[in-house]
Amino acid sequence: MDSIHDLGGMNGFGPVKPERDEPVFHEDWEGSVLGLQRSILYLGLWNIDVFRYAQERIRPIDYLLWSYYERWTHTLIATALEKGLFSEEEFRSGISDVGTATTSLIPLTVRDASKAYIRGNFEREGISEPRFCVGDVVITKELHVSGHTRLPRYARDKLGTIIALRGRHTFPDAVVNHGEEDPQWLYTVEFEGCEVWGEGVDSTISNLVDAFEPYLSRPEYE
Repeated sequence: MDSIHDLGGMNGFGPVKPERDEPVFHEDWEGSVLGLQRSILYLGLWNIDVFRYAQERIRPIDYLLWSYYERWTHTLIATALEKGLFSEEEFRSGISDVGTATTSLIPLTVRDASKAYIRGNFEREGISEPRFCVGDVVITKELHVSGHTRLPRYARDKLGTIIALRGRHTFPDAVVNHGEEDPQWLYTVEFEGCEVWGEGVDSTISNLVDAFEPYLSRPEYE
């Protein structure tokens, strides 16, 4: 998604300042949120792409004001409501309705806790052949989307060279925008630093982006 949620970040917000000796959690409740997020993903009702898109729909002003785990908390609540894990009334009252969808779900036990931290395999088999090969020169599309995309703005409408083919994978854009996997070929594309960052950049620098096939086309001069 564009705006503050762009995958590649935005200018104008100052440098990233690492926190010396940063703790795993700043508050105890943050650990509970992480456990809750992993437990819900274990149910398989949505995947990491849906979770990312839910965060992208947070209002930019709130996204900047909330802490990391505050954003996670609001995201989990909103998505759980959308998926019917609980109703608005249950959320407000804190009392579960016996007839809700949660009664048919398999609970996460301590024995299975490690499974909640396994993201899963997003690679998919298929009969379609890749459109591009290693060594091909490609140009990324100039996308302007209101939904989810994994192509950052800084890498749009740029010439690059394919250096690796990564197989067919679930297409995040289709998962969140259409509710289907629509597997697509995934490539690693190398861009010269000056193509992405301008002529003033160190000539030895290059930039690598993993890009799905729908993001790519052949240059018109070919």
